[in-house]
This record gives sequence, structure tokens and C-alpha cells, in this order.
Amino acid sequence: MGLLLLILFIPAFAANDLLTEPNWWDMSIRLLGGLALFLFGMEQMAGSLKLVAGERMKVVLARLTTNRFMGALTGAFVTAIIQSSSVTTVLVVGFISAGLMSMAQSIGVIMGANVGTTITAQIVAFKITKYALLMVAFGFGAWFFSKQDKIRHYGNMLLGLGLIFFGMSLMSDAMFPLRSYQPFLDLMATMENPLIGILIAAVFTALIQSSSATTGIVIVMASQGFITLPAGIALAFGANIGTCVTAMLASIGKKREAIRAALVHVIFNIAGVLLWVAFIDNLADLVLLISPTSNELTGTAKLAADTPRQIANAHTIFNIANTLIFIGFIGAFGRLVERLVPDRPLEEERITRPRFLDDELLETPTLALDMARLEIGRAGQQVREMLNQIMPALLGGDRKLLAKIGEMDDKVDVLHEHIVSYLGKLSGERLNQKQTEIVLNLMSTINNLENLADLIETDLVGLGYKRLEENLQISPETQRMLNHLHTQVSQAVELALQAVKLQDTNLADQVTGMKTTVQQLFDAATNHQATRLVADEPNRLQAYTLEVEIIEKLRRIYYFAKRIAKLVEESTVDPLIVETE
Repeated sequence: MGLLLLILFIPAFAANDLLTEPNWWDMSIRLLGGLALFLFGMEQMAGSLKLVAGERMKVVLARLTTNRFMGALTGAFVTAIIQSSSVTTVLVVGFISAGLMSMAQSIGVIMGANVGTTITAQIVAFKITKYALLMVAFGFGAWFFSKQDKIRHYGNMLLGLGLIFFGMSLMSDAMFPLRSYQPFLDLMATMENPLIGILIAAVFTALIQSSSATTGIVIVMASQGFITLPAGIALAFGANIGTCVTAMLASIGKKREAIRAALVHVIFNIAGVLLWVAFIDNLADLVLLISPTSNELTGTAKLAADTPRQIANAHTIFNIANTLIFIGFIGAFGRLVERLVPDRPLEEERITRPRFLDDELLETPTLALDMARLEIGRAGQQVREMLNQIMPALLGGDRKLLAKIGEMDDKVDVLHEHIVSYLGKLSGERLNQKQTEIVLNLMSTINNLENLADLIETDLVGLGYKRLEENLQISPETQRMLNHLHTQVSQAVELALQAVKLQDTNLADQVTGMKTTVQQLFDAATNHQATRLVADEPNRLQAYTLEVEIIEKLRRIYYFAKRIAKLVEESTVDPLIVETE
């Protein structure tokens, strides 16, 4: 494993060395155990941050302005809070797919996300390892004894932070004997070659899938005086390149927007490193000017005291500078990735697949719920199309038009299957009571939509075929009455779907408030049919039966719209998006 494997394999290179060797077995156990605690602590802290801050962060991103600088600041802020640039990127991809954010806006956010990840290095650079076990104790106490979800999340976050520092302490203590072991010091001297440092850190980051963890380990090594500032900067550069592997792996099999976002991340990071690799010494000089120094110390002790903070500052300056340099080229970035990853051919676009569901967000339930809601909106769009086309086809369309409407139900079935599966996975995550209720309500919502689509595809399309087979004629007056009913019912469905998308209880209330008016319309339609029953027209009884069945199916559609609206009233949260159309 990159840096650590180099340390553990040193005995093979120094078998004939006459110096007293460290206890490799003991050191390896403490080093790997410390690394495990360090990585686990980062996972715990990041997971709790997502749970605590996810609700607020989605609103911040959703209200993003068109200003590219604001986008970069927002990306930095959101990533600093949730400690996951990949989650920020997934959110951005969802907003692009929903038409709520342009590619140019997303690039600004992705650039800013790199700045947000530097907060981890800044935290790790603080030498508070002596309080590590105290943080573990308090964090565990809050998590174990509290009954409130929010306090438990904060406790878990503090526990994770304590484990990060405790793991650092173990790794630092384990490496202390290496201070006097010349073969290791000679190996560390090779890190002065920036290309070697970049390569090692890139490989290590690609293996552990975390640039923040790599930077943290580099700071631990610096705290023992093993690496100089220029070598630490080169290793931080390598971590920035290594994290590109994570981004590209995460985009495999994903939608075009996700691949483009990952590609922006890769191009931005690699271009930034190439731009600065020849100026590592200059960056080191700048950092020395602005970072605190321990003038009372000398040699290795001074290196160990000052270098961790200097590396963290260099990492932050590097990412901020890159964002400021490249933010003026956002348009060029956008055109480049759109050329490299063109839109799908029309035939490929006809294949129905989920657009918003991403397993990356399952650990952040609030955000995953929003993506599920957006995917339900896509299914609702298909149902809306079916409902808009069914009445003209039912009253005067041919078999081809009816068959086309029937085929549209297949798309709803595919999305229904994916959404139910995704919500099932989400239910296995750490959810609070409110989130569990929302999952159940969204499950009921997509089931209602699927039932509504089946009603159109099976019942109303079937009635259209019946009209054609029996050559039934519906009078102009009855057609006007049915079209009026259809318009009112369609309006209820539209309002219900908008209520789900925006989590707007006012829209949901409008749907349920239509009950009296809609019932009066159905009563009037029934009375109209009673008067039409005695009309002197051919096949009047068969036509009457067809018309009554159409009325009942429309009544059933309103029933599903009302059920969907009631589910919104039962599971309101802060809205994800503000409608701009």
C-alpha cells in the first residue's frame, strides 16, 4: 500500500545493514492498526456530517446562482461540511439532469469542491492528539446514551474525530524508531524528487480511495520529521491526481452528466498539478512566509514541529489558486467535456433508465430521498403524457395511437422497479423516524403512479379498442362533457405531481380541496348519461355502457391523484428546488 508498504519492505533493502533495526513486527502492527483507526475515524466523521448537514447542504446547492464564483464558493462550503467531494459531485449531476443547473455552473462547484476537501488537512495539522481519547470517550458517551438522533450523530462525529487523532498518534509513535534508522532516512530522501513523490501518493490514494486520508498520513510522517516541505507538497499533488481514479471509477456505467463531471474533475486536477510541479520550491517559500515557525527548535525537531502545518497550508493554497486560475476557463472546460463525451444517439436515448438514482448518496439519506423524489417526477412525467393523450385517442383515435399509449406504460414500469429497489436499499441505512416515514410515503407514491399508469394502459386503452371493435359513436355533447371531466382530473394529477416534486403542501391541499367540485362534475355527468340513455341513436345501450365506464375510470384517476397529494401532506420537508419555469 504505497507509502506504508515502502516502510514495511525496508528490511528487504537493508538486510546487510549493521545498524540496530527496529522491531518490525511491533511497528507494523501499530502502524497498520493506527491506519485502520485513522481511516475508520474519517469514515465515521464524514458519515455523521452527511447525516447532520445533508438537509441544509442540499438547499444551499439548490439555490445556487449563475455566478461562477458563487458556484465555487458554494462547492467549497458544501464539501467542507459534508467532507465528500464525490457526494457534492453526485448532487451536481442530479441538478444538471433535472435542468436546474447548467454544465458551466456545475464546473464551478466541482472546482470549489477541491478547496473544501482541504479542511481535513487543516484539522489533522492541529496537534491535539493528546485529547484524542477524551474525544473518543465523550463522543461514544453521546452516541451510546442519548436517545435523540441529532445528538447521537454529533457524538459519532466527535468519536470519529477522536479516532482520527488517536490513529495519527499510534502511527506517529510506531514510526518514531525510524528517526535513527538510516536506510529509511535514505528512502525518504528520494521523496525530494517530486515525480517520485507524486507517483507514490497517486498510487496510494487510488488504492485507499481518499485524498484526504493520504494527505493526513503525509502530515503524520511530517510530524516525525521524515519529509521536508517540498516533498510533502509533491505528495499532496500526487493525492490530487490519485483521487481522479476514484472519480472515474465512480462514473463507470453512469449517465453522461456523471461521466462529464468526473472528467472535469480529472482534467482540472491533472492540469493543476502540471501547472505547479515546476514551482514546488516557490510554493514552499511562500508557505514558509505565512506559516508559524518554531524558532527555538533546530534540525529534525523543528522539521517535525513546523512541516505539518506548512503542508496543510500549501495544500489549501494550491487548490484555491487553481480554482482562481481555471475558473475563467469554465466555458472551455464545458465544451471540451461535451466534445469528449457527446450526447447519446436518439436510439440510445429511447432506452428507459433511471437518471437521478445513485448509490453514492445512500449514506446521506436526505439527499438520496431528494433524488428518489426527482426520479418519481420522471415517472410522473410519463404518466402525465399518457393522461394527456388518452382522451383524444379514446374518443376518436385509431389502434396505432392507442397502442402507442399502451407502450408508454412500459417506461413507467421500468422506473417503478428501479425506484422501489432504490428505496429498499435506502431503508437499510441509518434513518431517523421522519426519514423512514418519507421512504414509506415515496414507496406508496410510486406505487400509486404505477397503478394510475396501469389504469390508463389496461382500462382506458381497452375501452378505446372496444369503441373501435363495436363501431360505437359518442355524441358531440357527451364528448364535451368527458373532455371537461378529463381536464379537471388531469389538473388534479398535475398538481399532485408538482406537489411531490416541490414538496409543496399548498399544491397538495388544492388537489384534496377539489373533491367537492370534482364530485359535482361527476354527479352532473351521471345525470347527463341518464338523459342520454333514452336517446334514439344506434347502439345506444352499448355506447351508454362505454361512456359510464370512462366516467368511472376518470373518477378512479382522481382518487389516485388525491392519495398522492395526501402522502405529500404527511411527509413535508424543506423543498429541494424552486421551480423556475
